[in-house]
Amino acid sequence: MAKLNIVLYEPEIPSNTGNIGRTCVATGTRLHLIEPLGFRLNEKAIKRAGMDYWSDLDVTTYVNYEEFLEKNPGAKIYMATTKSRQTYTEVSYEPDCYIMFGKESAGIPEEILVNHPDTCVRIPMIGETRSLNLSNSVAIVLYEALRQNNFDHMKLEGDLHRLHWD
Repeated sequence: MAKLNIVLYEPEIPSNTGNIGRTCVATGTRLHLIEPLGFRLNEKAIKRAGMDYWSDLDVTTYVNYEEFLEKNPGAKIYMATTKSRQTYTEVSYEPDCYIMFGKESAGIPEEILVNHPDTCVRIPMIGETRSLNLSNSVAIVLYEALRQNNFDHMKLEGDLHRLHWD
């Protein structure tokens, strides 16, 4: 069964992290938070954005990037960055891979990116747009990884009932 992982490197905006947490719950994805965080995890803004799903979230917090690497040895990590030469659709996401996103104001530090050039991915944009909103970016890349893994363990059909007019 696919068990993808989203990693947020020093996230700054609580509502983004709350939205991402909700997306992780809806997709059965683990969330990893690398400190320092720009907020406290008990802030109302996180709970408001994550709604009542936050208690169902599989989330782990790390003191720094080094602790994250130490506790996840051998992890295949894709890094979302505007500096990548390949798009997020040009790689094959393994069922247990990690997809990392940087903080809203600065992204993933270049000293980390240079060690992972083959697993850096970008979302195409027009012109000099700096970046998309963090929670939107996570949803875009995560759902591509889920699609590539055939939406393993996810509900694929809805239950639409037609209205009948007499």
